[in-house]
Amino acid sequence: MLKVTSDTTTIRNVAVIGSGLAGLTSAIFLGRMGHHVRVFEKSRGPGGRMSSKRVSGGSADIGAQYFTARNPEFLAFLKQHAGTDAFGVWPARFGFQAKDNSWQSFPDENRYVGTPRMTAITRALSAGLDINAEVRIERLIAQGNQWQLECTEGQNRGTFDQVVITAPPAQARDILAASGLDELAGQLTQPVEQILPCWAVAAHFAQPPAEQFDAMRPNSDELYWVANNSSKPGRDDQGQWWVLHATPEWTQEHVDTEADVVSHKLVEAFSALTGTKLEPTETVAHRWLYARSADGEKPGYLLDQQKRIGLAGDWLAGGRVEGAWESASQLVRAMQ
Repeated sequence: MLKVTSDTTTIRNVAVIGSGLAGLTSAIFLGRMGHHVRVFEKSRGPGGRMSSKRVSGGSADIGAQYFTARNPEFLAFLKQHAGTDAFGVWPARFGFQAKDNSWQSFPDENRYVGTPRMTAITRALSAGLDINAEVRIERLIAQGNQWQLECTEGQNRGTFDQVVITAPPAQARDILAASGLDELAGQLTQPVEQILPCWAVAAHFAQPPAEQFDAMRPNSDELYWVANNSSKPGRDDQGQWWVLHATPEWTQEHVDTEADVVSHKLVEAFSALTGTKLEPTETVAHRWLYARSADGEKPGYLLDQQKRIGLAGDWLAGGRVEGAWESASQLVRAMQ
């Protein structure tokens, strides 16, 4: 794990923009080094794409569906800073559909989820951090060797020695461009083009609509992923909530389609996939404009030492949940 100490020769004020896993990891490590850290989050609370949506009787994970921990240090970090009650292994039956439409099981691997919802992890990680929610940072204003942060309401949100941006690349580029940091903003052109959108629908069924698998990666033009959210540990649902993720191509084609129409179309595709004739009792849709990163160059992080601005996020380190932690860990190490 990243070695951090509190005996740094200079205590710095650091702003972290974004409170997904990369932002929270950055804030935790920087805080352990003795720096003063403030986290700015445009939404009501932390989570980023490790997000859950309130539904009747509980919640459904509409963003990241699970994560792996191939680096043992990542699991150790979560145990130390989130606690073992905040996550657990999802003992689901995972199925992959080949191009000939035959089904096979996923490779054996521990897959973890937050308990009782994905946001339990980021909520636990944020405990003790200085989180400034519902604040959207618009630009950075140079003040000598420091940066003043200005929000979209035109308010001064403080002056900082260093800034870490963990927002999706399109939003990060907007902040950098508005700050006159054109060279750094230009480095995000390709990453912005590689971010894929995703329509997500949570659908409730009074009876189980599928029996063979709890989670499936189908061979489908419409559906990229479907999963029985109620099969995850810590859920106590009446009936079953299923989460349906559209393919990037289908989402792009329907990016401006009304949410209820999207729900109807994806449920139709789910019915065709599973053969169920059951109708959902409730559906909830969410459009992710910045869902995941396509293949491309993954430098791990971006850092301008002279300007004292760093960028971290899963899009810089492979796209997986664990990649967000790896990116932030590498960035903080480089900032020392």
